[in-house]
Amino acid sequence: NLNHSWKYYSQKMSPKNNLIWMDLEMTGLNYKKDRIMEIACIITDDKLNVISTSQDYIINQPDDLLLGMNEWCVKTHSETGLTEASRKSSLTESVVEEELLKFLQKHVAEKECPLAGNSVYMDKLFLLEYMPRLAEYLHYRIVDVSTVKELCRRWNSSIYWKAPPKKLTHRALDDILESIEELKYYRQFMFTSNS
Repeated sequence: NLNHSWKYYSQKMSPKNNLIWMDLEMTGLNYKKDRIMEIACIITDDKLNVISTSQDYIINQPDDLLLGMNEWCVKTHSETGLTEASRKSSLTESVVEEELLKFLQKHVAEKECPLAGNSVYMDKLFLLEYMPRLAEYLHYRIVDVSTVKELCRRWNSSIYWKAPPKKLTHRALDDILESIEELKYYRQFMFTSNS
């Protein structure tokens, strides 16, 4: 049946199955007082093939916020160059929100595709607080790679221990690409498919 085949094919290839990968680097983990320093986005299809990659956006944050970061953030963001890049940036959260909305609108319909990433609930909290229109554009569900990892550690530890090591660069685009590769690994060894 040609009609049935086309329906099956269109569902399999539907942009509704795309994933919206985001990573944020912040001045800390308290979304009520800390702020976003860096954000990037990658759209993949349901097979985790990259469809499009956004620009890497570094947001200006004031010195009082940067100097008030906890020890981990001070050390890490200094070593990666993010603190200095944030100081020098002229971008605001509202400008970056607008740019990322335009990026998403080119590739996915509103409220159709979930946010994906590692411990991505934290990123979502910051989006809700500082980029609410961007957060509203996303589907309410999330795909959290750290959940898959934690379940694998409990239920199939041999696969967990053979997972590729993380580079821990703590820069937005690098971290997204690493999360995609991590989910590809778990997909290959933890999930079977008849397609």
